Amino acid sequence: MGDEISRLADRIESGFETLGAVLEKTPARMRVRSYGTVAFVGPGTVEVTGMAGVRHEELIRFAGEEMGIAFNVDDAGIGVVMLDDSEGITAGSEARRTGRVMDVPVGDALVGRVLDARGRPLDGRGRLKAADRHPIERPAPEIMDRLPVTVPLQTGLKVVDALLPIGRGQRELILGDRQTGKTAVAVDTIIHQQDAGVVCIYCAVGKRAAAVGRVIATLRERGAMAYSTVVVATEEDPPGLQYAAPYAAMTIGEYFMQQGRDVLLVLDDLTRHARAYRELSLLLRRPPGREAFPGDIFYIHARLLERSTHLNEVHGGGSLTALPIVETEAQDISAYIPTNLISITDGQIYLSPRLFSKGILPAVDVGRSVSRVGGKTQLSAYQNISGDLKLAYAQFEELEAFSRFGTRMDEATRSTLERGRRVREILKQPQYSPMAVPEQIAVLVAVNEGVLDSLPIDRIIDAEAQIRKAVTGSLPDLCRSIEAGDPLGEKEIRALAESARKAVGAEAPKGTTADAAAGRNPNEGPE
Repeated sequence: MGDEISRLADRIESGFETLGAVLEKTPARMRVRSYGTVAFVGPGTVEVTGMAGVRHEELIRFAGEEMGIAFNVDDAGIGVVMLDDSEGITAGSEARRTGRVMDVPVGDALVGRVLDARGRPLDGRGRLKAADRHPIERPAPEIMDRLPVTVPLQTGLKVVDALLPIGRGQRELILGDRQTGKTAVAVDTIIHQQDAGVVCIYCAVGKRAAAVGRVIATLRERGAMAYSTVVVATEEDPPGLQYAAPYAAMTIGEYFMQQGRDVLLVLDDLTRHARAYRELSLLLRRPPGREAFPGDIFYIHARLLERSTHLNEVHGGGSLTALPIVETEAQDISAYIPTNLISITDGQIYLSPRLFSKGILPAVDVGRSVSRVGGKTQLSAYQNISGDLKLAYAQFEELEAFSRFGTRMDEATRSTLERGRRVREILKQPQYSPMAVPEQIAVLVAVNEGVLDSLPIDRIIDAEAQIRKAVTGSLPDLCRSIEAGDPLGEKEIRALAESARKAVGAEAPKGTTADAAAGRNPNEGPE
């Protein structure tokens, strides 16, 4: 026993001798670190002096491990925007350069997680095992690296898919007054991507924590968190974190796009993002412009949304579709921030408080909404019916205003009004109930072909459910053809109309496709 202890002691002693020899042979190296002194601490901002060589948007570390971004780089001092609370920072404390810009973790490990703009988990599920870290500020893809937007992104909402189509790689703005259902449209779109192979990212900026919690709970209940990532910067977070959140979410989406995948990014909302940036700019004493916003307020959103695109095959062929949300006041879409974003994006979906108060949900005002990509992204079946649908709805909205004066109307005007009321009723859709493409086409064909003209308005919703069930059950081959993008001919439209007519027990009205196909004159009676 004594010999074993002696041998162990010799081994330990020889180990110490070896370590000492290594330390003696290792030359001492000095590392130079640039640091500064905190001169002023404000709400969300800190002024630092004496820090040589700092770069714009470089991360600055303070004594208590708080982090900030160098926003103003002047000879007199460095204006730092805080990403953490600045309560523990005092004048005279030390601040050090990190030599890197703000970055965020990326990778498949982020799917299903909730994190903040710095990539820190907020869902209590432990650390993220990220594939890499990418800077939140990255240049937009070159023009020659992009492809036209031609593949549809189905939202599951009839009024959007039929009249305001969105394509993969498009930037479609959602705007409207508060409490008009803007977030609901975006969340329904995320829920509808369950079987579409689209990675979804929901970015909450400046919203109440309770509101964000409800969105996350909804995504979990509907199974959408299995393919979604949530980036959160609530109103309680520092304005610097609110400013960085959309850029961090865009970087996460770009990673998947560069892997050749399709991504949907919801930015909710950029009005609060603009206000956070205005607050920071005023605290840093930058010159104010219109409505006290800084002069580069357009640029911060343009450089963000320009990163949303459809890449060509050389760069993976992925796409990133952006749905930024902006809040208007008193239905004023010509305000400063809304007009900026309207000019940046490829169209807008306007939600009207007037329609919302009438219970017309989603409250999409078709007349004030537009998709600049348009029919290029629509499935062929929509193109065959959307023209008649738009015409009927536009004529209805124009005539409805005059009909309130009680003027006498001829039979054609009354018929247009009745058809329009049924179009508006069929475009209604409950929340969290996205509809498959064949079912949408079936009910829209039914209203176009006059199948619902003889039904009272209060029976339209029940008739819609019957039509959806009948078409998917009796015409499975046609449903698959519609989903494959095949166009609708007269034969297919007639089959859909007949199936709908049998489902609701309606008679064939005169002047429909069924009459034309049978070679009858619509002005004559039945054979």
